[in-house]
Amino acid sequence: MTRQPFFYDITLRDGNQSLKKPWNLKEKEFIFNKLVNFGVQAVEAGFPAASEMDFEAVQRLAQIAPDNLVISALARAVEHDITKAIEAIQHCSKPRVHTFIAMSPFNMKYVLNKDPQEVKKTAIEAVKFARKELLKVNKNGEVQFSIEHFGDCMENLPFVIDTLKEIVQAGATVINLPNTVERTRVKTFVDMVAQVYEALPKDIMIAVHCHNDLGMATAATVESYFAGATQLECCLNGLGERAGNTNMYEVAVALHNSGVDVPLNLGEIYELALTVADMSKTEIPEKAPLIGPEALAHRSGIHQDGAVKTKDMEKGAYRPIHPTLIGRKDDEKIGFTSQSGKTAIFEIISDAGYPITMQEAIRITPVVKEAAEKVGELPTRNIIDIYFNEVFNVKGDFRLVSFEKLAEKLFNLKFFHKTEFFDMNAQGNGPVDACLSALKQAGYPQKLVDYEQYALDSEIFGSGATAMTVIHFEDLEGRTIIARGKDESTSKANVKAIFNGLNLMNHNNLTNK
Repeated sequence: MTRQPFFYDITLRDGNQSLKKPWNLKEKEFIFNKLVNFGVQAVEAGFPAASEMDFEAVQRLAQIAPDNLVISALARAVEHDITKAIEAIQHCSKPRVHTFIAMSPFNMKYVLNKDPQEVKKTAIEAVKFARKELLKVNKNGEVQFSIEHFGDCMENLPFVIDTLKEIVQAGATVINLPNTVERTRVKTFVDMVAQVYEALPKDIMIAVHCHNDLGMATAATVESYFAGATQLECCLNGLGERAGNTNMYEVAVALHNSGVDVPLNLGEIYELALTVADMSKTEIPEKAPLIGPEALAHRSGIHQDGAVKTKDMEKGAYRPIHPTLIGRKDDEKIGFTSQSGKTAIFEIISDAGYPITMQEAIRITPVVKEAAEKVGELPTRNIIDIYFNEVFNVKGDFRLVSFEKLAEKLFNLKFFHKTEFFDMNAQGNGPVDACLSALKQAGYPQKLVDYEQYALDSEIFGSGATAMTVIHFEDLEGRTIIARGKDESTSKANVKAIFNGLNLMNHNNLTNK
């Protein structure tokens, strides 16, 4: 699509009127400035005839509006409302009167108590009056007409279309088609939008205004764009009556992902959402698309694996966008439950600043899963505790009692294997060499593949944890066993790593026999 969508914000009218505590003028002005910065092309500033406070707010916003922004004021199809709307917005560069009346058979009969021809006449006269009076005070003024409950006009759509043709002749340049109460399939509504688009002159802007009663307002709005609607009436955070209005962020990102040129500053979305949530006292649901605290969370092992493998890519395995597109600084969240796996453990431990291999993550996964089965999602602190217990203190048949240096190149090793006690003196070029020599004398020779030693960050590992040794042994089947040990003493860290390796290898060989 080469046609650029026209974003018409309804936060200050539809959104605000649904709040338990509607915003005052100062708060409206704050949100208005956020909308300007976000890049919307039009703002419905309010309903001037509703109250003196609403009139003053619309008037103030019209006065401070930038020249390129359309300022719209809502008015029922009666002269008093239209006059108040014009008075409030006349001094902005692009004023728009937005008048409306319902045309669904149900509403005409049971709410308006008027026959269709009477409603048609009211609508046409309202548009003519609005056009004439607005152009008297501002030559750039325009009129938008809305068919309230258009989504319920399936059975009388030909009447509606005929009426709209006359309303366009009367001076309306924007025709808005609201799904005032979402009742049925998105396709049904979108097909109706397409029929209106095809019937009216192509210089008339078609708009849609969808409510979210069945949770499909975003889909209806996006698909209406592809059916001919250019003006998309949306609300920040999806605020609005009942289940809310179309969420602007979702529509903008869906269109962006579809290759449409979206004229909004998408990087402002996340901060804007948090601001609106705070000011409206309407909490963002955990699972809200894009902006929810859980919108980037993964707990399934399969999802976590895909998410981690693609976390640095623009396109993620299990996310619709890269978080930075909407200004989110937080990465995808990995939470551990009984449904999670080794990848989650590896990521959680690594992100916390601790060294871990995938082999170690695999090894401690059953223990972490067992803990998660009892409490649900396991806090990071609990996972780290298990990591220390399982990685640096491996339980098994070998138990270190002490390791002491007796003289230059002479060391003493005391340990148990099951219930048998060993007290061995051995020579070596260092503690690792001496310890392995003592074990060989005791009948437990080991094949050392690699040896590494690190100085640890005491802030991460706690007081006294200053040295870590990593030992790589080869087991009887040629597989490498990785073991760690930590201690204030480098030599003791070495020996602890060796004994952790012994227990790991003993367990591994028994398991695979």
